[in-house]
Amino acid sequence: MKKFNTILLIDDDQATNEYHEIIINLAGVANNIHSVTSGQEGLDYLTSKGNYNGQEDSYPQPDLIFLDINMPAMNGFEFMVEYDKLAASQKGSHIVVMLTSSLNPDDKARAADNNNIKDFMDKPLSKAMVLELREKFLS
Repeated sequence: MKKFNTILLIDDDQATNEYHEIIINLAGVANNIHSVTSGQEGLDYLTSKGNYNGQEDSYPQPDLIFLDINMPAMNGFEFMVEYDKLAASQKGSHIVVMLTSSLNPDDKARAADNNNIKDFMDKPLSKAMVLELREKFLS
């Protein structure tokens, strides 16, 4: 079975990140999981140079980003505005999936208007949801 090399979790609630890490590990769909608790930390991670995937002086380029909408300081939509400004070498071919507990239908419509957001899901993640994403994007 194919796996995402790296999944990035961006959620201000550390407990949610930890729960999602457990679900992703149970589903067996990722080689690596990196989690941060703010949109700015997510941007800092994406723009940090290091030794990633065996390549020195490269950007991490996770395959899949789970992005919370409602976060303090920089919400998910504000993150996407800054994400859109990143160089192609920093964006790679990321698949961004917005996660939310919001009941506001405007959030889903707004996400659909952004070409970089590939899916919109309700929190919390389940094993079935993660397996569905693997099927959708890695088949």
